[in-house]
Amino acid sequence: MGGLAQLAQASGHEVSGCDTNVYPPMSDQLTAAGVRVIEGYSADQLSLDADAWVVGNVVTRGNPLMEVILERGLTYVSGPQWLAENLLRGRHVLAVAGTHGKTTTSAMLAKILDHASLDPGFLIGGVPEDFSVSARIGTGPHFVIEADEYDTAFFDKRSKFLHYRPRTLVLNNLEFDHADIFADLSAIETQFHHLVRTLPATARIVANGADEALGRVLARGCWSEVQTFGIGGQWRISDEPPYRVSNGSDVGGELQLAMAGRHNRLNALAAIAAAHHVGVCATASLAALADFRGVKRRLEVRGVVNGVTIIDDFAHHPTAFEQSITALRALHPHHRVIAVFEPRSNTMKRGAVSAMLPGSLSAAHRVFCFADGIGWNVAEVLAPLGSLATVHDNLAAMVESIASFVESGDQLLVMSNGSFGDIHQQLLARLAQRCDGSGDSAKRAA
Repeated sequence: MGGLAQLAQASGHEVSGCDTNVYPPMSDQLTAAGVRVIEGYSADQLSLDADAWVVGNVVTRGNPLMEVILERGLTYVSGPQWLAENLLRGRHVLAVAGTHGKTTTSAMLAKILDHASLDPGFLIGGVPEDFSVSARIGTGPHFVIEADEYDTAFFDKRSKFLHYRPRTLVLNNLEFDHADIFADLSAIETQFHHLVRTLPATARIVANGADEALGRVLARGCWSEVQTFGIGGQWRISDEPPYRVSNGSDVGGELQLAMAGRHNRLNALAAIAAAHHVGVCATASLAALADFRGVKRRLEVRGVVNGVTIIDDFAHHPTAFEQSITALRALHPHHRVIAVFEPRSNTMKRGAVSAMLPGSLSAAHRVFCFADGIGWNVAEVLAPLGSLATVHDNLAAMVESIASFVESGDQLLVMSNGSFGDIHQQLLARLAQRCDGSGDSAKRAA
């Protein structure tokens, strides 16, 4: 919604918006864009005399502002519908969907098209370092959008991506998530099937060929061209460096990517295949990705103090935990990876995928979990990890515990889809107070 507000402002509208607990980097972007941000949902905002109220899916019945909007019969519309009707119509939409990797793949795709001088518009659920903003209109005919399967609004329970009508669709992967609105994986597959049904015959689907759930989605009916990527796919990348990209018998060249991890190499492969549909050759895409600077909060280094590196990562699902930990271990094979996470997403709060946690965190050398307010027994779930995992309900106490444990060379991976109480800055400040090397040898884990 913050990105949409920037797009509306840039297209000539006067925009204000309300939310609770708006935090960087989005709060900084909105300020820079001239969008007025109002804390909370008080009904006195009706004095703004808006022409339209664009409603995000966080707003529910009972919201005081929404209740007055309904009572007075004012004009309101969902964010995805407003975007589709006002900014996407007539453009070639390249949508990136899937449980994991949407933000990074969308940012890569926007980078590739921009590098090819196509000046794409984009709306991304993060901040690509190459653009420093999460949204822009662009002057070219193409628009890259992160296509979320979450529901549209309290009055429109379809998935957001059904509004976008893409001509190029990336299907990265698919597993159970969003347990607050989907009963099971089958229900999510149905929404993806509905998305596939909206594509014209001339559209192209770029799908992860090794993903069984996506295979089931496409088997339910597909009327567009499909190109697969990954293991056994038409678009492939070698497992070992140099990472060579190929499309059938044609070798496009080597992928040189600053972002670590096999999952990010597959994200890049999907972006290359999608860009190929709009005329960007693989060689040009690889040249663009060699300069790709990543996305904020995706394995983003926040600082190094006394040899300890603090890394911020948006991971909020066990699969993402495992991918991020594995990527860091491969990047720093001689250093410990310390995982710090909070089960904050709606899926995690419900414990819907809790059984996956021990396995997803097992590659970390130590695990710290902040579980204040969680209604299921996190310590019991993490018990298979033994003394390697501890659960805390006090953030300050957990910061102290982490600071007393880490030592020079450690990679401290903080994973959350929220601000996490600004724990990154707390850790940096606390580690700065600690004497270099104090007790390091005593704390060395086996």
